[in-house]
Amino acid sequence: MKAKNAMNAILSVNNLSVGFDADGDFVQAVDGIHFDLMPGETCALVGESGSGKSVSALSVMRLLSRSTARILSGEVFFKHPEKGQIDLLKCTDREMQSIRGRHVAMVFQEPMTSLNPVKRCGQQLVETLLWHNQGDSKFAEARALKMFEEVKLPEPKRVYRAWPHELSGGQKQRVMIAMAMACNPSILIADEPTTALDVTVQKSILELIRKLQETHGTSVLFISHDLGVVRQIAEKAAVMRNGKIVEQGRVEAVFSNPQHPYTKALIACRPPLDARPERLAVVNDFFADTIVKIPEKKITPVDQTQNPLLEVQNLRTWYVTRKSIWGKPLNHFKAVEDISFTVYKGETLGLVGESGCGKTTLGRSIMRLIEPHSGQVLYNGKNIALLSSSELRKLRPRFQIIFQDPYASLTPGISVGNAIMEPMRVHGILKNKKERKQRIVDLLLRVGLEEKHYDRYPHEFSGGQRQRICIARALALDPEFMICDESVSALDVSVQAQVLNLLNDLKKEFGLTFIFISHDLSVVKYMSDRIIVMKNGRMEEFNDADELYQNPQSTYTKKLIEAIPSL
Repeated sequence: MKAKNAMNAILSVNNLSVGFDADGDFVQAVDGIHFDLMPGETCALVGESGSGKSVSALSVMRLLSRSTARILSGEVFFKHPEKGQIDLLKCTDREMQSIRGRHVAMVFQEPMTSLNPVKRCGQQLVETLLWHNQGDSKFAEARALKMFEEVKLPEPKRVYRAWPHELSGGQKQRVMIAMAMACNPSILIADEPTTALDVTVQKSILELIRKLQETHGTSVLFISHDLGVVRQIAEKAAVMRNGKIVEQGRVEAVFSNPQHPYTKALIACRPPLDARPERLAVVNDFFADTIVKIPEKKITPVDQTQNPLLEVQNLRTWYVTRKSIWGKPLNHFKAVEDISFTVYKGETLGLVGESGCGKTTLGRSIMRLIEPHSGQVLYNGKNIALLSSSELRKLRPRFQIIFQDPYASLTPGISVGNAIMEPMRVHGILKNKKERKQRIVDLLLRVGLEEKHYDRYPHEFSGGQRQRICIARALALDPEFMICDESVSALDVSVQAQVLNLLNDLKKEFGLTFIFISHDLSVVKYMSDRIIVMKNGRMEEFNDADELYQNPQSTYTKKLIEAIPSL
């Protein structure tokens, strides 16, 4: 059967092994994997960060760094439309240049770093067409506009002239897909094309890939850590862990009856929509001798007779978009418009909506990291907006924020210990460096890290570990209120489960109150007591978490719920 599949496959990967030389050590990233991609088929590579998914795809494209990467063994057979079956690993650089983009194209995970920031979007697509001799400049421009229409970009002519920074994340991803599909390739490799996108944008990107596949007969190698997304788009899946494929087969068979503990773990790590377990399952639970059944979470209604810890009244945050020649504001963008709500001690209030709806602006306005246009923010009865800089500084340790991007939140040249100690020193927490260091070590252990991590630097950690460092830094000031701004949006489902469990544990241990911001309604529902749904800067719906999910009143909320990938 294997030989027959390999003969019919448009792409056949056999016994591929890849390693890296790193600081004198050798790391084997891919270990003897086999899989076939059939014509017109979508095959998914699934697994956590570091499992070898992207390295496998980059090996197919021959895009690995020659200075550090070594292909130890294997064959990657591609059925070339003109030359027949060829081994891509034996092709010359010139041959690969003629294949990449023309016959095998790739959509990378982060569109902003994949697009050239100093070239207009249309120009970048035209360059691709001209490089592969797909007509003259006039034809290339017309083809670029047609592709922008095909990927359903609004105002294709405007996007053609736009710079990458002028587009949203979903629009940039569509530009990347248009560039990849411009030459009608036989194979499209999509590397985490929907990670960190809103569920509605994610759904539209998946539908777009599926439609383009049907229109052009393209085979798709889809890479993701999200099994819900994979189930929506792929016919076949290969689950990777530690460089090996531990399970593969038809998607329905793999998901409905997983055989390997790791596959079972990936499925179980996602927050369920129909239940509220006390804690989320993590990968290690499925490799233990006995699997402990996790009890349901006991929901205790928030005591709304107490005085609220936080009260937001008619908050507006506007950005000036145009000024007169004398500097007088003429136009505003109303990022947050007339929002009012209360948060009670010990509560987790969820804030959900698509990118651009005003969630992050609202969170930063509450913290006074952005100055509101009008309205009041009362914290323990004090109006934060009226506090002087010195008064606000004294209050700062009591309320903290965990930002979306943990790497950007940490200074690359400052060790983890010093990054956590700096705010403690500024706010006079504890008496001396010795006491502060002991507290930092205790916090690192509490968030699942080790004492040795104190002297290490941000680049030496994974995304999940960096997020834990940011949580430890926020806890170092002994806060009572925390805003979590998309703090798990780009994490693997298994790491996400660990961080969500950690936040819930810390909430109990330290008596914390949270505002939990996310575009993922399944995560928000699991974490929250009550949920606010935001759209275009306004409050669309506000209700208890379970009631909002089971009985949404707004059409927009229903749309968000319907877009959640299901297993």
